[in-house]
Amino acid sequence: IARSFADIGDIVRGRDLFLGHKQKKNELEARLQKMFENIKENNEKLNSLENEQVREYWWEANRNQVWKAITCDAPEKAEYFRSKCSGGFKTHKKCTCANGDVPTYFDYVPQYLRWFDEW
Repeated sequence: IARSFADIGDIVRGRDLFLGHKQKKNELEARLQKMFENIKENNEKLNSLENEQVREYWWEANRNQVWKAITCDAPEKAEYFRSKCSGGFKTHKKCTCANGDVPTYFDYVPQYLRWFDEW
């Protein structure tokens, strides 16, 4: 789950290194660009930011909601494989920390380094 979460973060922030399915990737990127332009237009404090900055801002503001969406169908007793919550505690329900924090920071590890770990 954590690696998929990190991959989604890369896609949202425009950092995905995957080279396959170029047409689909371009279509997705165009939709994301349009979405982030809309976010900028509807939020005055974001007007002066570059699209890349808006993408980072959006990810940081919404990463916990993305985690909840990914884990919503996880078994109630599912735990993350490491003690990653504040205070060194394990996750308690559906791979989520008791305070609602996301128990991983894989989304901040560069994608090519995650690939080394996976392969």
